[in-house]
Amino acid sequence: MEPTDVFGIVYKGGVLVPLVMSYVIMVIVFSIERFIVIGKASGTSSMDSFVKRIQGFLNTGNIEAAAAECDKQKGSVANVIKAGLKKYKEMEADTHLDVDQKTLAIQKDIEEATALEMPMLEQNLTIIATLVAIGTLTGLLGTVIGMITAFHVLSGTSQNSSALSGAISEALVNTALGISTSALSIIMYNVFTSKIDNLTYAIDETGFSIVQTFAASHKNK
Repeated sequence: MEPTDVFGIVYKGGVLVPLVMSYVIMVIVFSIERFIVIGKASGTSSMDSFVKRIQGFLNTGNIEAAAAECDKQKGSVANVIKAGLKKYKEMEADTHLDVDQKTLAIQKDIEEATALEMPMLEQNLTIIATLVAIGTLTGLLGTVIGMITAFHVLSGTSQNSSALSGAISEALVNTALGISTSALSIIMYNVFTSKIDNLTYAIDETGFSIVQTFAASHKNK
């Protein structure tokens, strides 16, 4: 006798159901991994508070305190800002370049540090994005197989209602799982993309403050 609980519904879904369920597990696993990585990239405290503290130190010209704040914050954003502050101090000691060249050098260093951190933040997002399409297509394939089976039963000389309902159940279970997998993948992808955009904005905002502070404090030198 076939089970009638959730496992019974899955059982009626046919051979593609385990494959679609593996997609769901992949989405969950990669989502947990991304939450951990992006959480570490944000640092130990609120990103907005960190950016405001850095901007406050920059406004008072306290570069050492800003660098120390980066050490406390940790994470990808703090690493990029610290790289910019390190270049800031190097350019202050440089006597060969003019202010515009120094400003450009600081900006370039921040961009290079950002380029090194971004791949880590975006890692595995491609897999989640791919599962959006694959989940739907695999569920659709299971639906088609179930409908083919249903029409085959209908075309037979002796129509078996049990076999027909089983084929329709297979089609609907695959449809539901395929849609659910894609919906979960889309939600997770958008959540992580939004988080990464917020981190990128924080880097751009603070990096711009570093460059502007240097330009303003050295324009007459």
